[in-house]
Amino acid sequence: MMETTLALTFHILGAVVWVGGMFAAYVCLRPAAGALEGPQRLRLWRSFFAKFLPWVWVSVLLLLASGYWMLLTTFGGFKGAPLYINLMQAVGWLMIALFVWLFHGPRLKFKRATDAQDWPAAAAHLNRIRQINLVNLPFGLIVVVIGGSGRFWGF
Repeated sequence: MMETTLALTFHILGAVVWVGGMFAAYVCLRPAAGALEGPQRLRLWRSFFAKFLPWVWVSVLLLLASGYWMLLTTFGGFKGAPLYINLMQAVGWLMIALFVWLFHGPRLKFKRATDAQDWPAAAAHLNRIRQINLVNLPFGLIVVVIGGSGRFWGF
């Protein structure tokens, strides 16, 4: 029982850090940064990503380790898992795939363009990151609702 409580705690913390960070970036930082001049805005985002994205990696590892631990110990494996667990798992893997693409594709290109002071290219890559976040954020909010309410669905 204590192990499940600990795993659930890490699972919740991982989700809060990742989804909360995406929400804060998209809903709060993005509009606030819009008032800055181009290079200044792009440097702010570069600094934000350098601080936030390592935490997303930690969150992904916590979510995977704690989620599969609970799947095996609490539900007895895949066969015993209720629908909401499988939905959470499917959406979670989609989110991870989008994050890995963001991290190794547009984020890396954005970082290189910003470091080279190629502001038009950096802005284009930042826009791609914004688009990926615009898809991943609703997935994250959906998976949080599934995780929080799924056990009460009754099927």
